[in-house]
Amino acid sequence: MTKKILFISWTLGLGHITRDLAIARELRKLIPDVDLSWLACSPASELLLDAGEKVLPESQQLANETELIEQIAEKAHRLNLLKYCVRWATGWGPNLRVFKDIIKKERFDLLVGDEAYEVVAALLQRQISLEEPFLAIHDFFGVDPIQNTLLEKLMGHRIVRTFHGTDPKGLVDFLFAGELEDLPDDRFGFLLPNRRDWARRNCRFPGYIVPFSPSDYSDERQVRAKLGYGDERLIVCSIGGTEIGKNLLELCGQAYPLIKSKIPDLRMILVCGPRLAPESLDVPDTVEVQAYIPALYEHFAASDLAIVQGGGTTTNELAALRRPFLYFPLEEHFEQQVHVAGKLKRHGAGIEMQYSETTPESLANMVLANIGKKVTYPPIPTDGARHTAEIILSQLGSS
Repeated sequence: MTKKILFISWTLGLGHITRDLAIARELRKLIPDVDLSWLACSPASELLLDAGEKVLPESQQLANETELIEQIAEKAHRLNLLKYCVRWATGWGPNLRVFKDIIKKERFDLLVGDEAYEVVAALLQRQISLEEPFLAIHDFFGVDPIQNTLLEKLMGHRIVRTFHGTDPKGLVDFLFAGELEDLPDDRFGFLLPNRRDWARRNCRFPGYIVPFSPSDYSDERQVRAKLGYGDERLIVCSIGGTEIGKNLLELCGQAYPLIKSKIPDLRMILVCGPRLAPESLDVPDTVEVQAYIPALYEHFAASDLAIVQGGGTTTNELAALRRPFLYFPLEEHFEQQVHVAGKLKRHGAGIEMQYSETTPESLANMVLANIGKKVTYPPIPTDGARHTAEIILSQLGSS
């Protein structure tokens, strides 16, 4: 009998859907006739449709997190993620209703939620019950008040208690897309458990999920030839799946003439992603500007240096490819500043930068010091998609 799985992947940008598609590809190797359905918002839904996946029509009824986060991010390269979480939590109702309607109408063998916080919260608070097993994929746990004000601490404690103030066993099966050591070795909050201890008890750790095998991109000249690049020095600058990184791309454009004066054969490509219009950038005409590029990791593999936001998926890809890169965590964004940056520092991958402290001149100097530089950190494990697919297969066997 064909197994039916619902993937819930309605969170921000493209990072989550990229890893979910990688899991789906590995799952189809194990179960070729598996029937996958998807709940996803734009821009993830467009990527799924391009990949030939079945996006449920109810996806059009979902509240879009990406649009909300772009409204909240008022300052250049800054997003207070804790304030966003509080505001988003007040609007969980519509998405939860869509989810409930779907599982009433159609029977699935397994539900997989990639940071589907609305559903996880409802399950942990016993507001809903499910007949199907529910796998929840996360790449960080807890919240971290960056401004460290009393209000932030109170808001953070309230959110954390929702998810970590109860025993999830029998309600949610948590998968952590990474390693135990990626989690800070501290408490979730006052009178709450230690994060690593909680995760050790309640999570499985399939490892890092990337949509490729690094060995396929070990020959840089071959990759460059495939993509049409020559022997020029190549810098790829990317901001991910929202508009928030526009200022970072413009900073890269301002640094370009300074770098090119030292490296005459330099080629810089600014990748806007699916939600930022290339013509909206104020950059020199000599800088290449492109919209969304599928399989951007191939261009990272061909690059001599990448400049990116501090997103978990993009930086994982660069670390896996062992390319030199500079990354700019969104300021006041605790996931990127604490969790992603902490993981990268543990591995020794990339160089952390602060947008508010970086000028075109200082960025140019940092690029000149690192372009083409050979990385020395050990390879990171990248078989998380396969391990996750195996976990899903085991769940289907017991369902």
